[in-house]
Amino acid sequence: MSAVLEVSGLRKQYAVVKRQLLRRRVTCAVHAVDDVSFTVRGGETLGLVGESGCGKTTTARAILNLVRADGGEVRLDGQDVRPVLAGADRAAMLAVRRRIQYVFQDPYLSLNPRWTVTEAMREPLRVHSPGQEREWNARVAELLSTVGLDPRHGSRYPHEFSGGQRQRVGIARAIAVQPEFILLDEPVSSLDISVRAQILNLLAALQDRLGMAYLYISHDLSSVRFISTHVAVMYLGRIVEMGAVDEVFAHPRHHYTAALISAIPVARPGAADTRTQLKGEVPSALNRPTGCAFHPRCAAAMPVCRSVDPVLAPMGPHSLAACHNPI
Repeated sequence: MSAVLEVSGLRKQYAVVKRQLLRRRVTCAVHAVDDVSFTVRGGETLGLVGESGCGKTTTARAILNLVRADGGEVRLDGQDVRPVLAGADRAAMLAVRRRIQYVFQDPYLSLNPRWTVTEAMREPLRVHSPGQEREWNARVAELLSTVGLDPRHGSRYPHEFSGGQRQRVGIARAIAVQPEFILLDEPVSSLDISVRAQILNLLAALQDRLGMAYLYISHDLSSVRFISTHVAVMYLGRIVEMGAVDEVFAHPRHHYTAALISAIPVARPGAADTRTQLKGEVPSALNRPTGCAFHPRCAAAMPVCRSVDPVLAPMGPHSLAACHNPI
């Protein structure tokens, strides 16, 4: 299939300001997202994984201009939409947002506690699909049924639902305007393990039925492997490995990817512990190491790793990795 979303050279920095008596002075910058590029095709899912603070959520929010990127392009069907999302043309901006929707990590915080579920789900219809009120109500009932909820419960408030039910409401609200692409920001991280499986199955079923593409952000590599067709691994704001999910999980080429995969819990009591133990802590984003950012924690680091920053290069038929000494 053709590419739905292409991200090229995306960058986001946060200035660190020191306040003085009469002025403020920028002392340094945090490179939250540093030259991130990837492509997602129609009907496919790109899983974005990495430790907390590596820039996954900032990447997703920069795509939709929820945080303003400092550089790069976000192309939707070949058109750079960053200027549109940041521009003053509200109609053009809404046309782009109609095609890209967002499912937030915490469904309770993303729903207005003063609105019923019906009111919350009518809002995107009111903004993007002006029409008669009875048409909105019929659409809300259809959407609730689609995600496995009783349409009669649309009069309830968010606190009257369980966490899994609230996330179903968030998903229903995201698909209300029939988007082509959905950003899923850790949609199951706050749910029980049994409920996670239900939500993942729902997302997979909706993708098969509606043909949407996903960017799936998660710490849970098991769920990433289940729902994703491709995976990208981030470390300190950069993608260090990317490729087809089966190839990356079966033959990781970057040592950080191998450590993440080996940390997946094994459901075999008494099994030998063969996990890769990373030494040290994640370096500060304020003082990024020279060369490869992972070299202070990498057992296979060479002298070149301390001085030369590796670039993403082909490591197999369907994968890329940024490593001077790949596995």
